[in-house]
Amino acid sequence: MEKVTVIGAGTMGNGIAHVFAMNGYAVSLTDISASQLEKALQTIDKNLDRMIAKQIITAEQKQATLKNISTTVSLPDAVKDAFLVVEAATENASLKRDIFRELDVHAPKNCILATNTSSISITRIASATQRPEFVIGMHFMNPVPVMKLVEIINGYSTKKEVTETIVELTKKIGKTPCVVNDFPGFVANRILMPMINEAIYTLYEGVAGVEEIDTVMKLGMAHPMGPLQLADFIGLDVCLAILNVMHEGFGNPKYAPCPLLVNMVTAGKLGVKSGEGFYDYSHGGKELIVASRFCK
Repeated sequence: MEKVTVIGAGTMGNGIAHVFAMNGYAVSLTDISASQLEKALQTIDKNLDRMIAKQIITAEQKQATLKNISTTVSLPDAVKDAFLVVEAATENASLKRDIFRELDVHAPKNCILATNTSSISITRIASATQRPEFVIGMHFMNPVPVMKLVEIINGYSTKKEVTETIVELTKKIGKTPCVVNDFPGFVANRILMPMINEAIYTLYEGVAGVEEIDTVMKLGMAHPMGPLQLADFIGLDVCLAILNVMHEGFGNPKYAPCPLLVNMVTAGKLGVKSGEGFYDYSHGGKELIVASRFCK
C-alpha cells in the first residue's frame, strides 16, 4: 500500500487524510499537537458516519478508512517511506518554508512534496529545498471530502513528470484536477477573494446589510452561499492573509483588504471558528448581528 503523509491536522489536513485513506492509501497524519491529532480522528469518524447515513459508503468502508490512518507528532517518522507529502499547515509563508526545509532533510529522495497553500508562491516555498523540481501545489477545496476540485499549481521548477503524477493521483482519489501556474492567489482565490472583499466594502460603506448582500448573490447570481457567510466559513483571518499575499505580490491597490475586514480580524472575530464574524454562531445556528457595527 502506497504511503501519503499529511502535515497539519486542522480542517484541511484531516479532510485530505480522510480522502486519501478512503481511497486505499496508507496515511500518516502528523501535527505538533497530540490533542489536535485526536480531534482530527474524531472529526474524520463523524464525517464518515455522515457518509454512511447518506449511503455513500458502508460501515465496512468506514472501518477500512480509519484503519488506513496512523498519527504521530514526529515529522521524520511521518515521512519515512512516503511517496507523497501534502503540507496543510497554517497559511503562513515562513512556517511553510520551515516545514519544507525540514522535509528536504527527512523525506525520501524521490518523494513529491506538495503544499495545500491557497495563495502563497509555490516557487518561494520550493526555494527552501534542494529539490524544487519535486515541489508542487495541491490546493484542495473545503470541505475536502465533499468538494471535487483540486487546483494543481506548478512552481517555476516543477518537473512535468511530477505534475502528471499528481494529476493522475487526483483522479484516482475521485477529484477533478485543474492545472494552473504560480501567481499570487492562483485562479480560485484571485477571483474569489476580490469578490468577498468587495462584498465587505459594500457592507462597510452602508450600501446594504449582511443579509441583503448575501441574498442578492445567492438569488441573483445562483451562488449556493452568500460571500459574507462564505467568508465566515473560510475564516476571516484566512481571507485577510490571502488578500495580503495578492496585494503584496501584485502591488495593485485593488487587492487591498477592506478596513472592516482588518478590524474584525484584529478583534478576533474570525467567523465560524471563533463563534462570530458577519453572523453570530455562538448559539449553534447562524444569527444576524446589528448592522451598525459594520459601517464606517
